[in-house]
Amino acid sequence: MKVSVLSSGSKGNVTYLETTNKKFLLDAGRNYKYINESLKCLNVDIKTIDYILISHEHKDHISALKTLIAKTNATIIVSQKQLYEIEDIKAYPHILVCEDELMLDGVKIFSFHSSHDAVDSRNFVIEENGVKLGYITDTGYINTKNFKYLQNLDLYLFESNHDIELLQHGPYPAWLKKRVLSDYGHLSNKAAAFYLTKLIGNNTKKIILIHLSETNNLEELALETINNTFTEYNINFHNIICAKQNEKTEVVEI
Repeated sequence: MKVSVLSSGSKGNVTYLETTNKKFLLDAGRNYKYINESLKCLNVDIKTIDYILISHEHKDHISALKTLIAKTNATIIVSQKQLYEIEDIKAYPHILVCEDELMLDGVKIFSFHSSHDAVDSRNFVIEENGVKLGYITDTGYINTKNFKYLQNLDLYLFESNHDIELLQHGPYPAWLKKRVLSDYGHLSNKAAAFYLTKLIGNNTKKIILIHLSETNNLEELALETINNTFTEYNINFHNIICAKQNEKTEVVEI
């Protein structure tokens, strides 16, 4: 697998994933021009994207869908509820519905519910040839029943949205602070760090922290929180980076 987070944050989220035979976008939350230019920098023609996997219907995860389906033949992978909710794809002929598991040319996609204020918010574990990637984003918490799917993955794309102190003392109105902090909001740095202590294992090669808030977080705070928590739990793991809003990450090959 090859992975590059093209954009991550409140303005839009999209990740490129390449398996042996297929090319994916995980979410499509930036405009077509940005996605196209980012892919060109990776020597990838946007028209060769085979699948677009959608986590939920919020604009920062689907804003490019309408243009993408007009300019490519990519198949959209959604849940049944998402299909009913997302207007731009209701008449699109290339749809795959994934509720739990889907097999695509040797690639296994396991889908499970996240806790977010969307009609149907999903997180994923994607596996090929025994290599596993976790895409965990836009969730207020992680249900312990899903730990068994998320343990000892090779690569984690893991939400670390906000620093609690920055959020509480920041410019957001009270209702929005309450939403972000709720079980249907987003993972804080502290929550992300704690969950990762329970999940990473000997197979884990890299962690990419995603969906960092531009208003309520800093890269150095997110990394410091993760590293301090790992030290507290006697975990010696340091291959951690933060995805950015307007700059793609390195290509990670696992």
